[in-house]
Amino acid sequence: MPLTKEELLFIEAKAHEHRRTIVETTIWAGSGHIGGALSMIDVTTLLYSRFMCIDPENDKWEDRDRFILSKGHAGIGFVAILADIGYIDRKELETFNLTGSKFGIHLDSNRVPGVDASTGSLGHGLSIALGTALAAQQLGKEYRTFCLLGDGECQEGSVWEAAMAIAHFNPPNLVTLVDRNHAQIDGMTEDVMPLEPFADKWCAFGFHTVTVDGHDFEAMNDAISEALDRRDIPTCIILDTCKGKGIGFCEGKYEWHYGGITQEMAKEAMRDLEAYYESRLAAIEKKGVE
Repeated sequence: MPLTKEELLFIEAKAHEHRRTIVETTIWAGSGHIGGALSMIDVTTLLYSRFMCIDPENDKWEDRDRFILSKGHAGIGFVAILADIGYIDRKELETFNLTGSKFGIHLDSNRVPGVDASTGSLGHGLSIALGTALAAQQLGKEYRTFCLLGDGECQEGSVWEAAMAIAHFNPPNLVTLVDRNHAQIDGMTEDVMPLEPFADKWCAFGFHTVTVDGHDFEAMNDAISEALDRRDIPTCIILDTCKGKGIGFCEGKYEWHYGGITQEMAKEAMRDLEAYYESRLAAIEKKGVE
């Protein structure tokens, strides 16, 4: 179902709030994976605002939808959503990645409510997601699993082993998404280990593959809705995004895969985010969404 103007404005406001929280948490932690958190925050905001069936009062509810953040280093963005939903106390974010905190760079599912899978080494999330999807089928459950990978992560062979298995078993309750921000810790993906033709690879592995603007809520909403309705083959949604989206000195730069920011940089970042948010609101008004 298409997004109404009211829904779109709500999701835009939430994403803006989360982007600000990412900056604040990066300051509290001293550093963080700010670039990849900003590139994936729009799709995760959309998922938790519109698609995820969860109960913040019961993070172990058996019938909840599962979200696997395979690119787990972007946990500094994920905690912004968990705090907003009510899984965790926002005040706790001030301890992110500090000694004694329950929040590490990669979130621990045994310590952080709302986290469905612990991560560490990249390339494992899609296999975990397949497992939860198959478990739902075996148990007669209707919950869905959404798995978000990074594009640099897709240089891992284990991702493609999982893709083969997903195409074989074709669980209808699994949606694969890739944050294609074109950059990784060592450089741009096409310089480090080229992925293109990326969409063709997923197609060759048996996926219905669609590429959308990963900062366009309406396009992502349509792609995810279609994926949930499809039953013939699994779907991979490639989200064309920009690393560090919304902050001028971060945008499109692999150097901001991980880093720290000063108070002055934080002020600049917040100004940029305000301007970015205003431009997005103006775009909604210009399109005349009902």
